[in-house]
Amino acid sequence: MKVKESFPFNEIRGIRLAAVASGLKKDLLDLALIELNENSVCSAVFTQSSFAAAPVLISRKHLKGESSRYLLVNSGNANSATGNEGFENAIRCCESVAEIAGLKKEEVLPFSTGVIGEPLDYKKIQNAIPSLFEKLAEDGWVNVARAIVTTDTTIKISSTEIEIGDKRVKITGVAKGSGMMQPNMATMLSFLATDALVDKKVLDQILSETCEKTFNRITVDGDTSTNDACVLISTGFSGLDCNKEPQLDLIKKGIFQVMRELAIAIVKDGEGATKFVEVRVKGGKTKRDSRNIAYSVANSPLVKTALFASDPNWGRLVMAVGKADASIDTSKIDIRLNDLFLMKMGQIEKNYTEEKGFVEMKKPSIIITVNLNLGPYEEIVWTTDLSYDYVKINSEYRT
Repeated sequence: MKVKESFPFNEIRGIRLAAVASGLKKDLLDLALIELNENSVCSAVFTQSSFAAAPVLISRKHLKGESSRYLLVNSGNANSATGNEGFENAIRCCESVAEIAGLKKEEVLPFSTGVIGEPLDYKKIQNAIPSLFEKLAEDGWVNVARAIVTTDTTIKISSTEIEIGDKRVKITGVAKGSGMMQPNMATMLSFLATDALVDKKVLDQILSETCEKTFNRITVDGDTSTNDACVLISTGFSGLDCNKEPQLDLIKKGIFQVMRELAIAIVKDGEGATKFVEVRVKGGKTKRDSRNIAYSVANSPLVKTALFASDPNWGRLVMAVGKADASIDTSKIDIRLNDLFLMKMGQIEKNYTEEKGFVEMKKPSIIITVNLNLGPYEEIVWTTDLSYDYVKINSEYRT
């Protein structure tokens, strides 16, 4: 994995973090622990896969308790499709953390990512947990970001600071993900924290709304992992109450900024990706229509391979729009590549040439805009091209 030497971020008071190499992956950080202060509030959203992994099921259950004090995250093994054994192994890991911390196992949330269907070597995790506690520190964000990756080529971390009145609040988050990527909540994991004071009900609302606009608008290959999870923590250490306007709006914007940067970073690091693509569908009769068309374009293998080849075969875009479950009037549709019109009112734009299309398709960042001209609704999805390397990475994933 290629990493930069430094990543600027804000430490969040009330959060301590650590990461170690437990042996689940060879000579790499693969196990992380995030400690929340006693008064923290924790919110999470998870995959909608019907084959949700054991740690997802346990975290959902534990979140219904009085408090969440520790997040235990491993990479190298998804602990998914592992039956009762997988469930019991995840519980054993929670119990090991709880025993050292002097808490109930229900106050520990487990998360896993990696290969599906292989038994979790929980003993390696148990043996490494004491060293995690020894390494807990407020500046552990980068090591946690490194510990949770799988096929990622770079770590993903984002941070911001917001001035509200005479106080400042901080937000920091990390994420992993580059393939098996079309979250539906939300292989992605993301952990974010702020020192703003936010109640549980409000935090749940913020996470749900912001996730819908960020992590739920990315796709690399159209596949949803069994382990997707996104966690948002409020420690309250700033003392600034952000449960009502105007503070609420400002903290929402800050959290959105961090989550948007992480979501885009996941797409840019898409497996084998050579291009970052924004699909923007405007003028829909409903949000659903605009969203369905955006995903139809973003997930089309024919569109994605044309993007990789820089082939301005805009007939593939027409195909992807037409196959979507949405109301359209073909005589009103406009399509653009960046600022170049390919089609106006359902027909080729009179000044369009293949040469102009090729110039736009060669760019590393592309915006595809489809205007349905039927209504007020717009949706945006971020995606990638589909390259030879995507096939290579996934065909060699377990070798």
